[in-house]
Amino acid sequence: MINRVVLVGRITKDPELRKAGSGEVVSFTIAINRRYANKDGNKEADFINCVAWNQTANFLSTYVKKGNLIGVEGRIETRNYDGNDGKKVYITEVRCESVQILESKNSSASIQTYQKEEIKFTKEADFDKDYSSAETFDIESDELPFY
Repeated sequence: MINRVVLVGRITKDPELRKAGSGEVVSFTIAINRRYANKDGNKEADFINCVAWNQTANFLSTYVKKGNLIGVEGRIETRNYDGNDGKKVYITEVRCESVQILESKNSSASIQTYQKEEIKFTKEADFDKDYSSAETFDIESDELPFY
């Protein structure tokens, strides 16, 4: 089974770091424009709830601000609790494992990344090659096919 999510969108408000029983946590929402406009010609957006823990949460609360274009990689999780009225409340959100700042809303910034684990993609012939210092590049929002 595969549970993998990759999102690119703008964060809707400044992340606030909170203490939780098992560490630090940040809950936030990403606004993602739909590719096509509705019948009225207006573009719509989806608002995706996300959560990040510990080091990823610290990264978000320190470097990410409202309006930043960010990339998120993680998995979908569903949790539930009993509401005040006794009914079960279900929450589905993306649990972030990797977050990248792709640009700031007001200016192009160099890409900053926090990733839970360093991931290297290699070919058999390049197995021993170190990709950790690979060159990065800026991506403009109009270069993204779904923005």
